[in-house]
Amino acid sequence: MRKVNRAGVFAAAFLWVCTAGMQGHSVQAARPKAPDPLTSPDSRVDINFATMDDMLKVPGMTRTWAARIIRFRPYRTKGDLVERGVITNQVYSRIKDYVIAHREKH
Repeated sequence: MRKVNRAGVFAAAFLWVCTAGMQGHSVQAARPKAPDPLTSPDSRVDINFATMDDMLKVPGMTRTWAARIIRFRPYRTKGDLVERGVITNQVYSRIKDYVIAHREKH
């Protein structure tokens, strides 16, 4: 009998904690995210010509990764970053939507 009471108290406490955070919140339909201005083709960072400051504007970019990207230029495609071992797959997945690789200076 004592175990049932503890289980009931635990269940009640769990439900209270779960619902306490919902007070004052209304359920809203998921709003679509506004497009990120850095993902438009004209505003992406060109990994062949960007300065360190430009590279650091890329979400998820660190100074170390930016320095490696600059050091091992030029690139035919942004996929070269992973294929040539300049950055890891994890870093690439963070930055791929924000960078491009042009062969010629524009």
